[in-house]
Amino acid sequence: MLSEFSLIDRYFARRAKAPSPRQGDAPLGIGDDCALIAPPAGHQLAISTDMLVAGRHFFPDVDPHALGHKALAVNLSDLAAMGAKPHAFTLALALPRADEAWLAAFSDGMFALAERFDCALVGGDTTGGPLNICITVFGDIAHGAALRRDAAKPGDDIYVSGVLGDARAGLGVMRDEWAAPDEASALAWKRALERPEPRVALGLGLALGGIAHAALDISDGLAGDLMHILARSGVSATVDADAVPCSDAVRALPEPARRQCTLAGGDDYELCFTAPRAARDAVARVGERVGVPLARIGTIDSAGVPAIAWRDGAGAPLSLTLQGFDHFHAD
Repeated sequence: MLSEFSLIDRYFARRAKAPSPRQGDAPLGIGDDCALIAPPAGHQLAISTDMLVAGRHFFPDVDPHALGHKALAVNLSDLAAMGAKPHAFTLALALPRADEAWLAAFSDGMFALAERFDCALVGGDTTGGPLNICITVFGDIAHGAALRRDAAKPGDDIYVSGVLGDARAGLGVMRDEWAAPDEASALAWKRALERPEPRVALGLGLALGGIAHAALDISDGLAGDLMHILARSGVSATVDADAVPCSDAVRALPEPARRQCTLAGGDDYELCFTAPRAARDAVARVGERVGVPLARIGTIDSAGVPAIAWRDGAGAPLSLTLQGFDHFHAD
């Protein structure tokens, strides 16, 4: 039977590596009481923590390779939203039992993504208990360059990256809320739910030169997450619900289901950001350079009470009651 330290050594410590040497680093990773990291000169550390709990954030029988990917991806997505470059992460893992096949697949999925973004595992903890995964990720960004939620300005355009709704559509299939139009769509929706792609290159591009003003990643649904920007910035917004990009398969769903998926579904991990009208060409160039489609879906209106005025493609008002994912009252 695996002990705590043999588990760490076999599946995590031997595959971890020290943070890549950058100016200002003083790396010390797994093997001591603390890891030691430092940002390059003139940079700040960006730090984020996300917890994934079995039965709340994922099905207990999910593919462990996909779970390893997603556990790190959702944290890298937070760095992307701030325009920060990934650097290192820690992992706290509670396990009902030390299943070697599960651990091998989970660590394979996690390290495959970590290696893509040169993000080193530098510490953590393991214990017995209900399946729970908690990752803290560290990145760095030049002083004053972070994309914050409180920086949206009246007159800004509102953008989203990629397409929204596939992850929620996949969850709907798993819950028997609706059926996918075909097997290919069902597989694409499942992949979107289980293997989100953190938009790190996009975040870095938008932060460089101050192209974007405010940003966040869409984890709990566009309606709820955009409200975070509006509340922190003290502004309102008008959004064209029909301009929100979605896949053809999601577009084919009945309108209530389509609206739920694209506007309030969550688990998209795309970026929502605001930028001045004068930056439209610069925004388009960033999207083209990193290979991520960007859609302009609305505008920041005036300072005042935070609210979203929803419109259809013809500009007519929509009466929508939308609520994003709530970690204590999940739909």
